[in-house]
Amino acid sequence: MSKLVIGILAHVDAGKTTLSESLLYLSGRIRNFGRVDKGNAFLDNFELERARGITIFSKQAVFDIGSIQVTLLDTPGHVDFSAEMERTLQVLDYAILVISGADGVQGHTRTLWRLLALYGIPAFIFVNKMDQERYDRNQLMNMLKSQLDEGCVDFGQAGKSAFSEQLAMCDEGLMEVYLKTGRIETAQVKEAIRQRRLFPCYFGSALRLEGVEEFMRGVADYAIVPAWPQDFRAKVFKISRDEQGNRLTHMKITGGRLRVRDILSNGAWEEKVNQIRIYSGPKYQAASEAEAGAVCAVTGLTRSRPGDGLGGEEASGRPILEPVLTYQVIPPDGCDPKVLVPKLRQVEEEDPELRVVWDDKLEEIRVQVMGEVQLEILKSIIQSRFGLDVSFDSGRILYKETIANVVEGVGHFEPLRHYAEVHLLMYPGARGSGLRYAVDCSDDVLARSWKKLIISHLKEKEHVGVLTGSPVTDMKITLISGRAHVKHTQGGDFREAAWRAVRHGLMEAESVLLEPYYSFHLELPENMVGRAMSDIEKMYGTCRVTHVRDGMSVLEGRAPVAAMQNYQKDVAAYTRGTGRLMCQIAGYGPCHNAEEVIEMFGYDPERDAENPTGSVFCANGAGFTVGWDKVKEYMHVESCLKPERRPQESADGGRAEKRKEKWIDPEEVDRILQKSFFANQGKKSVWHKPAAAAESPSQPQPRIAKPKEPREKYLLVDGYNIIFAWPELKELAEEDMDAARTRLLDELCKYRGVKKYRIIAVFDAYRVERHKEDVLDYHNIHVVYTRQAQTADQYIERFAHDNQQKYDITVATSDYLQQIIIRGAGCAIWSANDLREEIIRTNEGVLRTFRENQVQKRDSLMDKLSDEARQQMESLARKEDQ
Repeated sequence: MSKLVIGILAHVDAGKTTLSESLLYLSGRIRNFGRVDKGNAFLDNFELERARGITIFSKQAVFDIGSIQVTLLDTPGHVDFSAEMERTLQVLDYAILVISGADGVQGHTRTLWRLLALYGIPAFIFVNKMDQERYDRNQLMNMLKSQLDEGCVDFGQAGKSAFSEQLAMCDEGLMEVYLKTGRIETAQVKEAIRQRRLFPCYFGSALRLEGVEEFMRGVADYAIVPAWPQDFRAKVFKISRDEQGNRLTHMKITGGRLRVRDILSNGAWEEKVNQIRIYSGPKYQAASEAEAGAVCAVTGLTRSRPGDGLGGEEASGRPILEPVLTYQVIPPDGCDPKVLVPKLRQVEEEDPELRVVWDDKLEEIRVQVMGEVQLEILKSIIQSRFGLDVSFDSGRILYKETIANVVEGVGHFEPLRHYAEVHLLMYPGARGSGLRYAVDCSDDVLARSWKKLIISHLKEKEHVGVLTGSPVTDMKITLISGRAHVKHTQGGDFREAAWRAVRHGLMEAESVLLEPYYSFHLELPENMVGRAMSDIEKMYGTCRVTHVRDGMSVLEGRAPVAAMQNYQKDVAAYTRGTGRLMCQIAGYGPCHNAEEVIEMFGYDPERDAENPTGSVFCANGAGFTVGWDKVKEYMHVESCLKPERRPQESADGGRAEKRKEKWIDPEEVDRILQKSFFANQGKKSVWHKPAAAAESPSQPQPRIAKPKEPREKYLLVDGYNIIFAWPELKELAEEDMDAARTRLLDELCKYRGVKKYRIIAVFDAYRVERHKEDVLDYHNIHVVYTRQAQTADQYIERFAHDNQQKYDITVATSDYLQQIIIRGAGCAIWSANDLREEIIRTNEGVLRTFRENQVQKRDSLMDKLSDEARQQMESLARKEDQ
């Protein structure tokens, strides 16, 4: 029977375990349909899982779909157990990604999608909870295409005329076939799915068993069973223990066969298989052999680790998702910490997210975990398995360090009758790249065996930084030179020299403190968005409103773990339980309060005896220590990284000016050529270069500065913000919003008639479903109504960012957060009161100017008379005066 290994993944509470139950129930593997809320799910067989209603440990179940035997691996959905899920990805043939139809694509869903792409695993998508009717099918498909991949296609429409067209739009090869033949064969669809160019999407409700059978048929029809090599290979993905305490190594056979009593090896150890178990839920069947494509657990291996490659299989690297929190383990009274360490090592083998660190100096145990949920589970496991009631301290963030510039680290180790020198070139790497090692050193300089030994010594130690003593990451270390002694060099000498070279390089480099960041998804009522954005700004985070629906807004962004660690409690408090915050680790970034953290640690790298920064040299038959700042004065091998030349100091302490290079005139060049190269060619007419318009470079012309061209002025007005900030408009808006909006636009039009600003009034329309951005002309100004899911703040910030180099931009708003962002873009800010006073001042100035320029005209009788009548009236007046 053909075998497929399929993993099922989801964001927490998307219905992953319920879908697993429905698949097992409809395939006939289980008789009763279990439910998570009732604590009787087939795969959640641990008490902790049933109590909390979440999957903690990955488990497997075997069932048949037609002629295919499927091994279903159920993985944890909670972020704290992401490494357990990531280990499982390495043995999957296909993946089922479950998405909640009530919530759509969530933060952890995108993380899972990136991991599937990283490991190259083809995926089937099942949109669950369609009975809740929050999003319709078309909205969800648009969401899948925009946030996951354009290759997502609704396979529930298979057989319809438009289905082939949708398939063709996903891939150029399918498009060519469709245009030539008018149809697409099933084999071509299967290959496109396998190559991750096409992602089948199905819709239904696992709880009601709706759409699940159709989904099962789709998996059977479109999945390709892999072809396996004949030689034995296997990949270890999990370590666990049964109820009797037997150590189980879970692996997938990726080639050949595995039989009981076979000797397994990963190159470093060899051990015998005592038993082969095929698990399905909590029960198992013992088998004499396991074929390629099967997932099994074996006993008898004591040195295996998750990620090991057995036989011809290659080993896997460390998980991408790593712990970010560290806690001290406080043993119960009367328990020696040294006795507890071996017990925790057993748990560490089984939990990829857990790191156990023993500090010899302080004689204390620290554990590194992903989050508080994992810490609670760890405490329960220790209690149930070992009967010890441990506790933990308040914990702290697990910081890391990196460098910002290229440096050369030199390590020298030469006590009496020992010798080694190592030169390392250290480069800053991209965020998340970790530590990488390379060799760029000739065999003539250093023997190949010594170079391999140096690299192995560099990899065997966790190097710590010089700011806080935290682990170093995101750096490339290249071996560029070194020296050994024919007689005195031993293997341990290069270990000391290599480690000291790393420390020396870190001391010379510009170090950067890194802290972990959360990628968050915050759902809360629309009227509380301002409060949330203000909080995130105070946390040194960034966010944006992704969409608004039914009075609820969704914010997504990044923030430091240290600042956002307990924000869920604040969200629940100020939203009265209606808000929901989901966080996941988004890697490391520069620390927002580095100076404060460095001071808190109080780490002195020069006093760290386990990580010395200096080197050891020998003179007069005795070794002596040289500080890191003097090592390059004593080193035996010339530096490979040449220092930058600095301007020399003049005698009076000032820097000497750089010598100006004297240019030779073209005429001088002609004369030199005539006297040297053309000297023996006799008299010839000499070509005379016409006089140049400009002088030679040795006689530069004075530069005339061009006057700065005036830039066009823009005034952007946050419409509703101004309306509710002006008392008269706010009072009018309570009765008629259109009237208030028109009144504001009329005031801006009058202001535009006097001032030379180009005015844009921006109004929110993000709550209007399917609304597109409208730009209208209102008399002499422009009016913008934003599109759906876009606020006026976002439009203004985008305009300011894109055009601040071209225009003089002023923004009128009283939103404090927006003012900070706009100022950061280099634009001017007016508050709502500033705009009001400016308009009043302008109106008063216009009225005053009008009155000053107005000529007062008299309307008298004399002005109406003719010249003859005026003369007669004047003569009569003179007679009366006489």
